Amino acid sequence: MKERTLLVIGAGGHGKAVAEAALLSGEWQAVTFADDRWPELKESFGCPVISNLAGLADIAATVDAAIAAVGNNAVREQWCESIVAAGLQLATVIHPRAFVSATATLSAGTAVMAMAMVGVDAVLGRGVIVNAGAIVDHDASLGDFAHLGVGVQLAGGVKVGARGWLQAGCCAGYGVVLAEAEVLAPGTILSV
Repeated sequence: MKERTLLVIGAGGHGKAVAEAALLSGEWQAVTFADDRWPELKESFGCPVISNLAGLADIAATVDAAIAAVGNNAVREQWCESIVAAGLQLATVIHPRAFVSATATLSAGTAVMAMAMVGVDAVLGRGVIVNAGAIVDHDASLGDFAHLGVGVQLAGGVKVGARGWLQAGCCAGYGVVLAEAEVLAPGTILSV
């Protein structure tokens, strides 16, 4: 079996967590990073940093797919566009200790982190982050490049617009709708 290598764009905290999730999943046997601190930054999470973002096309043949790993929604969107422009496949990473329903839909570039739950008929757009311990219950949807912080709880039917960001500990009750690019402070509680 061929060893599969994932390129993680962004070697910071979220990038390290995505690298760990990828390796633990068993779907990836190796991780390399691209980060604009290269060539000064040579290693992160014990994995090599091999390029900056400008060099993605030059290293595309050395990896099987890539994922943008940064919390900032606008930057993650730009990085996903750079991945595709470099001719790379956009990867989705699911931590092996996350639960994702077989009926959920996850688009390319999504990261579902440790102890997260994605429920029945939930729909996650492109480049979404469902961070550690976050819950996306049945029939909830997250637009492209939305971001759920650690421990966020979305009840059934919640709709988060594209680039929406619910910071750590937010809670949205049944049927809540968040506008595109809406940002909620940590611990915010919403109901209809």
